[in-house]
Amino acid sequence: MANEHQRLLQHLEKVENKAGEILTDRGEIVALDKRRNDDRVGMRALQKQVHPKIWITVGPLLLKMPSKAAQELLEKDQRECDTAISKLRSDLKIKVNELRDIELTPPVPGLMLEPMSRKEMEAVGQIFGPSV
Repeated sequence: MANEHQRLLQHLEKVENKAGEILTDRGEIVALDKRRNDDRVGMRALQKQVHPKIWITVGPLLLKMPSKAAQELLEKDQRECDTAISKLRSDLKIKVNELRDIELTPPVPGLMLEPMSRKEMEAVGQIFGPSV
């Protein structure tokens, strides 16, 4: 009886750990998306102004730099955020399926779907004709 309780506790611990990883990843995706949006706002503000140098915050620092360098910095940060978000989202799909395996439930249908490539869409367009 005690052995069965121990196995149940271990199983619940596995489920809780995997669910915690999933929630942590989702929170990180939200934080990165907010940072990416802030970068977008900053780039838009840079496009509207005509000053050769601007003030920009980089973490806890406030720096004065050329507008062009600031825009390049924001674009680079936005690309890094996009890459990190894509990686986290693909890892999240795997972790959700692992959690479902631990819970002994079937995988989420359609979770691992990927969009069709341009070539695949062109092939479909040739078969069915142009889309409306």
